[in-house]
Amino acid sequence: MLPKDYAAQDCSIARGLELVGERWTLLLLRDAFYGVCRYSDFRERLDIPKAVLAARLAALVDSGVMEKRPAPDGAGTRHEYVLTDLGKQLWPAVVALGRFGERAAPNAEGPRKHFRHLDCGGRLDAFCRCERCGATVENPADAEVVPGPGDRNAREDRISRALRAPHRLLTPIA
Repeated sequence: MLPKDYAAQDCSIARGLELVGERWTLLLLRDAFYGVCRYSDFRERLDIPKAVLAARLAALVDSGVMEKRPAPDGAGTRHEYVLTDLGKQLWPAVVALGRFGERAAPNAEGPRKHFRHLDCGGRLDAFCRCERCGATVENPADAEVVPGPGDRNAREDRISRALRAPHRLLTPIA
């Protein structure tokens, strides 16, 4: 088994990879930006093994990237996982990785999803700059995820159905 750290690398990229570089972790972060909060919703949306999901969420909480808190609906055993301020700092990296994926593995119909600036409706580029007004969107809550023409998501879980319409980032999907 490969080690989980890069102890011999004195590098900030290596330190960042130690926090978010494991398989599934970036998809969990992507979905947290989309508004997924509950363990069961992450599990259903990603088809991730329970043990892996629990380990990845625990690691994100332990590192301060996410916070585990009681669900606001008052159900005693339910919790939500939300991005902390540290976790929200990953927003530009998630946008850039998504745009890279569209360029490296394009869909013939067009982008699968894109991000839109809520203030003016312009599309965000890989640097979180609005292509319409030129503003840099530093706060993910000022953007929404929008299905693109190449979004062929046929999944029928509740979260995937909700994301077939524009959705403000960080807003919990009910």
